[in-house]
Amino acid sequence: MTEQRGADRERTLRRRHLHERQAVIFGILIAGLAVAALGGIAVYTDAIPSPISRDFTTKAADEGPTGPPPPCPPDGTLPVPYQNVQVNVLNGTDRAGLAGDVAAGLAARGFGVLGTGNAPASVAGVARIGFGAAGVGAAYTLAAHLEGVVLTLDGRPDATVDLALGAQFIELTDPAQITLDPAVPLTGVEGCVPLEEAVPAPAPVAPAPEGDGAPPA
Repeated sequence: MTEQRGADRERTLRRRHLHERQAVIFGILIAGLAVAALGGIAVYTDAIPSPISRDFTTKAADEGPTGPPPPCPPDGTLPVPYQNVQVNVLNGTDRAGLAGDVAAGLAARGFGVLGTGNAPASVAGVARIGFGAAGVGAAYTLAAHLEGVVLTLDGRPDATVDLALGAQFIELTDPAQITLDPAVPLTGVEGCVPLEEAVPAPAPVAPAPEGDGAPPA
């Protein structure tokens, strides 16, 4: 009888020891998974740097408006005096009064503002400057005042330009950072093509007057 009780006690101790080891192992596994999960979240949110290249998780950037490459300024094209740049300022966002505010800022810099209105459709990115073949110099001169602007050639016959403001527009470039030299020819943007090779979009239609800032659908 005594031997039976001893055997039962030994089995009980073995089971208890097994359960304790299992609890320790499972506890370590759960803690490791929790640490790995927290580390993965931290890497994904850029709270800590990733130890590997992770292009597959890189957040996509807003590429802004796209289209045919713009023309380069013809050789020897000089910046246009601000008062000779005739610009329509258009609101391509849902921010009321944006075109009027920017037009006032450009006028204060000496640009010839023809008027304001709503863009025919919402504008992605910072802004878009539309111009004809006669307005290449004016477009590049104006573009120096907006970082990230897109240049678009269209079929208008005159030298006027349209500045359509986009959802990412914040403010005009600080005048102290503008390096235009009236005696130095303009430089084309990256990817530009000779004017004779550029494909123009159709001539623009007259913009709607700027009201509440929301462009037509």
